Amino acid sequence: MGRAIADYHATSKAARLRVFSPMLDEDEIPVATLFRPLEDMPAIEREALQLARGHILDVGAGAGCHSLALQAMGKQVTSIDISPHAVATMRDRGVLDAREQDFFTLDGQYDTILMLMNGIGIVGTLSRMDAFFMQVDRLLAPGGQLLCDSSDICYLYEDEDGFIDLTGVDGYYGEMTYQMQYKGMKGEPFPWLFIDPETLAEQARPHGFEVELVARGPHYDYLARVFRLF
Repeated sequence: MGRAIADYHATSKAARLRVFSPMLDEDEIPVATLFRPLEDMPAIEREALQLARGHILDVGAGAGCHSLALQAMGKQVTSIDISPHAVATMRDRGVLDAREQDFFTLDGQYDTILMLMNGIGIVGTLSRMDAFFMQVDRLLAPGGQLLCDSSDICYLYEDEDGFIDLTGVDGYYGEMTYQMQYKGMKGEPFPWLFIDPETLAEQARPHGFEVELVARGPHYDYLARVFRLF
């Protein structure tokens, strides 16, 4: 993805960014959408940007579209991504504080942690939610918040009559495996998590966090605000 981002930034075009999964048909990420301006973002993302406050951490910032929108609003944002190509692109596009950094090894204090475009998917599996919330607890300043969007992908198991049958699913149905290919480069398979809002709340509560459902999108997607109970 980082190479695709760099190519699009340099030439305003990119080859196909192909996505494979054993659970789904082959898909494609339109690279141009990673560069979209505020007015082209979904309503859920625009609402999240408005709610973001204080020192904001943009996790998995990619090409920096959310970070640039936040900067245009006069907000302070630190943008992290594990791809050096993405970070170089962000810096060249004007993101003021872009860092090549893994969320799980980051230090610091932030008033808002922002994870958009299902950024919480980096957790990978439900079993890693404990480690995730321990890191969120370390990074959030007093009174801080996590803003994240995701999707309840139960619709993948919906039959033609609208009935959802999860009885044959091994493990949590929101755990996916993906692999990306760009030009001749094919990455390693990686786990990616889609978490429904009820399960997110269940996972958050033992760590002292409450989940507020801020908005629902048109197709099982939602925006959540996560904050400390005490």
